[in-house]
Amino acid sequence: MANVSRPEPAHRRASTITMQVARLRFDIPTHTIFGKLKQILRSIQLERHYSKEEILAAYFSLVSYGGNIEGAKAASLIYFHKNVDQLTLPEALTLAVIPQSPLRRSPKGNQVDKNNRLLEARNELFAQWIQKYPDDAGKKSQLDLPFAISQRKNLPFHAPHFVDAVLKEFPDEGTLTTTLDLKLQKILERQAVRYIKKKKPFGIQNAASLLVDHRDMSVKAMLGSADFFNDAIEGQVNGTQAKRSPGSALKPFIYALGIDQGVIHPMTMLKDSPIHFGDYSPENFDGKFTGPVKATEALINSRNLPAIYVANQLAQPGLYDFLKKTGISGLREEDFYGLALVLGGVEVTMEELVGLYAMLPNQGNLQPLRKLEEEEGKTTGRFLSREAGFLILDMLKKNPRPGEGFRPEWTNNPLPVAWKTGTSYAFRDAWSIGIFGPYVLGVWVGNFDGKSNPAFLGREAAAPLMFQIIDAIKGEEKKLTEPFISDRLDIKKVDVCSVSGQIPGPFCPHTLPTFFIPGKSPIQVCEIHREILIDADTGLRACQATTATQKEVYEFWPSDLLKIFQVAGIPRRIPPPYQKVCPLNVQTDRGLPPKITSPKKNLVYQLRLDSKKETTLSLMAVADADVRGIHWFINEGYLGTSPGQEPFYWKMHPGNFILRAVDDHGRSDAAKIEVEAAE
Repeated sequence: MANVSRPEPAHRRASTITMQVARLRFDIPTHTIFGKLKQILRSIQLERHYSKEEILAAYFSLVSYGGNIEGAKAASLIYFHKNVDQLTLPEALTLAVIPQSPLRRSPKGNQVDKNNRLLEARNELFAQWIQKYPDDAGKKSQLDLPFAISQRKNLPFHAPHFVDAVLKEFPDEGTLTTTLDLKLQKILERQAVRYIKKKKPFGIQNAASLLVDHRDMSVKAMLGSADFFNDAIEGQVNGTQAKRSPGSALKPFIYALGIDQGVIHPMTMLKDSPIHFGDYSPENFDGKFTGPVKATEALINSRNLPAIYVANQLAQPGLYDFLKKTGISGLREEDFYGLALVLGGVEVTMEELVGLYAMLPNQGNLQPLRKLEEEEGKTTGRFLSREAGFLILDMLKKNPRPGEGFRPEWTNNPLPVAWKTGTSYAFRDAWSIGIFGPYVLGVWVGNFDGKSNPAFLGREAAAPLMFQIIDAIKGEEKKLTEPFISDRLDIKKVDVCSVSGQIPGPFCPHTLPTFFIPGKSPIQVCEIHREILIDADTGLRACQATTATQKEVYEFWPSDLLKIFQVAGIPRRIPPPYQKVCPLNVQTDRGLPPKITSPKKNLVYQLRLDSKKETTLSLMAVADADVRGIHWFINEGYLGTSPGQEPFYWKMHPGNFILRAVDDHGRSDAAKIEVEAAE
């Protein structure tokens, strides 16, 4: 075999096996004299360094077997669906003669006997074979039996994005045994195709999805796009490895860090009210403010302002440091993002995002994804406590399915799903990430070219597809159970005030249970419900107890939240004003002092002196519920009074000042202001 030469084309008739290996291995064009000389020199080099057997093995690994089929192993698998050591003698002889003239001898149909040139060459080789191995002469009858031969078009074509990713990640490996579960892969593909077909009238044409078993971080299914062969949607791009903006899908980790650092617990009351950062005033997605909201509700409803508040209370690590330590690639400097980081203004891949979510059931441990069975499971590190992971899962499980009018526990054998959505800026990306049973499932809907679409909302575009996939997997795997959580967690259930989320005071009318981390979760007695004295005749607040007074419980909401209640038309039982006869010291000793919210601390305000327009600074303070007005002072000078819920506008001028806010009960707060002239 080592001396068999090719009859075609003419310039290769004198080529030995070694010369053909040289041409194939070093990609030498041999139609010129210079190319032929180079081929001869390379052949001499190969002969000096390798044996005839090694050169022949290289030949069978490189030579063409028709079309783009290279190597005997590939040809055996494609044409006969067998490894080369499993071939029968007729099959082996068939493969052996194809490389001599692959264009004319490669199989054209599903039966070998349809290619006369191939049969003739095979039979001629058999005649030579039995001369050397006469014991095989009795096998001549096998040559007369037709046998099936497959074509390239009949090759299985599964999970192309996953296969490409594996080959790119492990380019030098031989046989690869992957973690892919073909049954689960087909579920992802089938559900995505159905969903895209149904949603096409809304401009939804593409989706990507990734399913990972968080127990060993093995990738069970990967869908890079809805249609690998569709150029209109750039179908060969792998959406699971593309950098995209996650929107609110990062918020669970802000809350997890807040839990770990003692900023919040699941029932902590957060403010969903306007916040001002200089000229920037972030808003919620719907442009509305809900006032006080529990941490759990704020998380599952993706409220921006509470998330910003929690993020601003974090010490180390903050969200940026957390993302950096967990290996999110391509991060810029922290100052580049600012508040946009909290709102999802950073880019991550689906693989990275699914890896972060897998930390929650994995007790805070970060582990890389596995695509090969032989890969060893590794732990990069623990970046969240077990308790924080458990509490975030418990919070996310309360997120109702989109359009669901009932609670999952009302159904038979419910499988809890802890899930979160995300919508990127300008409706370019819709996300949904879910944790159920042993799996973490990520779904993305969008366009690879970044084109926006108002339909790209996480809850409306990505979540329905995610739940269709989950339901299909549940139908296939009947015994899915909730992820295992260690019972050795350092958490307790305690009752908190249902309104404030704080430790119930003596006047809280209702309580609710919540999880609590001893020594870590914030402990504060409820300040909302207070008992005060009311004069029965006037209905005003009395300064001391008499026979004409009675005790009543009122709600003392901060003025910023109280304003939101009023705008929303939600009545609150706020305390009446004091009687005019009450001395100021009695009023000052009770209640909370005002807190200046504008101007912000540690900011230097710029003033353009050449501007013809008057430049004013908004002065605002959050006051107790019984405050009717705030008196403003700069240094020793009196500026004026604003209603307790309204700003006061001060005409700025350069200098350093002490600003004081004094409420109508004599309680006060102070802040330093620095105004400098802009050049």
